[in-house]
This record gives sequence, C-alpha cells and structure tokens, in this order.
Amino acid sequence: MNIVKVEAGGTTIAVVNGVAPVINDVQSALDFMATVRYETDCDRIVIEKSLISESFFDLKTRLAGDILQKFINYQVQMAIVGDFSMYSSQSLKDFIYECNNGNDIFFVSTEQQAIEKLSNIKPGHFR
Repeated sequence: MNIVKVEAGGTTIAVVNGVAPVINDVQSALDFMATVRYETDCDRIVIEKSLISESFFDLKTRLAGDILQKFINYQVQMAIVGDFSMYSSQSLKDFIYECNNGNDIFFVSTEQQAIEKLSNIKPGHFR
C-alpha cells in the first residue's frame, strides 16, 4: 500500500494505491482508516477499487454497508476509484447512485474526479 498526500481546494487528501486488497472486512477497513489517518493526518481518502475485496460489491454480504458506516461514524470521507460498469446488480447501481448524491462516500472513475469530489466538501460537514 502506497499513500500520497495531495493538496486540493485548501484541503489535504490521502491517495492510496497498491496491488492487493487491503479492505477485506470491517476490521481491516478500521485498520486501513487508522493507518491512513496516522500516517497522513487526513480524513479524506481516495482509494483504488482494486484495494477493496470483491465481496464488498456484493450487497448481499452487507459488507459495503457495514464498512461505509464505519467511515461515516469516524468522520472520514472516501472516494473509491474504478470501473463499476462491470456490475449488473441494480441494487449496487442504486447504492452507488445514492452514495454519489451524498457528502461522504463517492464512486468515481478517475483519481482526478475523486480529488475534486473530496476537495469540494464543505469544512465542518459533520459538525
């Protein structure tokens, strides 16, 4: 896992890249969040889809909801970067749509889109 800090829109965003999944379950998501916060002091994270277990994208596992709730509870905004067109589940498409219309979690196709989304969140959104 490689973490780079990026400045955009007056805020600092952690961009995480790698080759193997680092988020496989709720505990690994909490560990990931803690590591990124400790190493970067960022509460906005861009992560490649490939770093998240495929079971996350099967809503029947409830993994996506459980993990994203932890990010919201700990006031960490996240953008997941990747190609989501491969998924045929209408429920997942609806889930992604709803997330993208919120202020906490985004599913986008490019790192630049992720940085733009996270840099445009108003400071103090959680307060």
